[in-house]
Amino acid sequence: MRILITGVCGMLGMDLWRQLEAKHELYGMDIKKNNNISLTGDKFQQLDITDMNKTYEVITKVNPQLVIHTAAYTDVDGCETNKELAFRVNMLGTRNIALACQRFDAALLYISSDFVFDGKKGCPYVELDLTKPLSVYGKSKYYGELYVQKLLTKFYIVRTSWLYGKEGKNFVDTITNLAKEKEYLEVVNDQIGSPTYTKDLAAAIEKLITFSQSENSGSYGIWHITNSEYCSWYDFAREIVNQLKIKDNNLKVKEIKPIKSEKLNRPAKRPEFSSLNNFCWNLEGWDKLRSWKEALSDYLQ
Repeated sequence: MRILITGVCGMLGMDLWRQLEAKHELYGMDIKKNNNISLTGDKFQQLDITDMNKTYEVITKVNPQLVIHTAAYTDVDGCETNKELAFRVNMLGTRNIALACQRFDAALLYISSDFVFDGKKGCPYVELDLTKPLSVYGKSKYYGELYVQKLLTKFYIVRTSWLYGKEGKNFVDTITNLAKEKEYLEVVNDQIGSPTYTKDLAAAIEKLITFSQSENSGSYGIWHITNSEYCSWYDFAREIVNQLKIKDNNLKVKEIKPIKSEKLNRPAKRPEFSSLNNFCWNLEGWDKLRSWKEALSDYLQ
């Protein structure tokens, strides 16, 4: 297929490029350039998706069969203080992409978030659960979902959570660096989710779109895709340090202390339990994604 990836220079965008480039004709666009990926000529366009006319022009030129839309403003606390930017990028930017796909009958795969839920369910969310975002970030991603659903018939909405990967700032790298610098760390233990390695998510997305192509069925709709099992940020941090200690005896950290979210006094409210159940994925009979602990071990290698 001819595939256009937005946000191609980000964590997920880069892993998608690596995952798909051998079998598909790929094009990428991003608001910035990443020198770690060799995109030249018409293969890459530097573009702000909030520019409706330019977005339409670029997608028209590429004429893709599928757009994978990973571009987003993902600073959760930053979204609270920059509300207009959050909605402009995550909502209107998504609308701009969807309108261009509508015009050329291209399918759209939109990356959404566990933050579209309020975390009050008490167990992992399935695709059919009602959404109720708490933060500006969650609302902006949810409204992006609505534009995709209202404007298109050929779409995938892929909700995922707690992403980490090689090409961007993430929790794993933050804890790794702090463990080398500090003896004591404090991490919240009252937020539960499903840590997800972007490499695994990219492979799952390839499976999803390949199945649709081979079966000529278009497995469109809402999908939850995360690594298996869930934990708190505190549990996640402990596992990171425990796995690091196996390879590195020179870590400075001695203790990780669990704390409540209110102690951090962050601008954005987070859902308490936003783990996602890959319900539709499992219904298809596909193999579960590996556990987050196994994926973490792979990443730390």
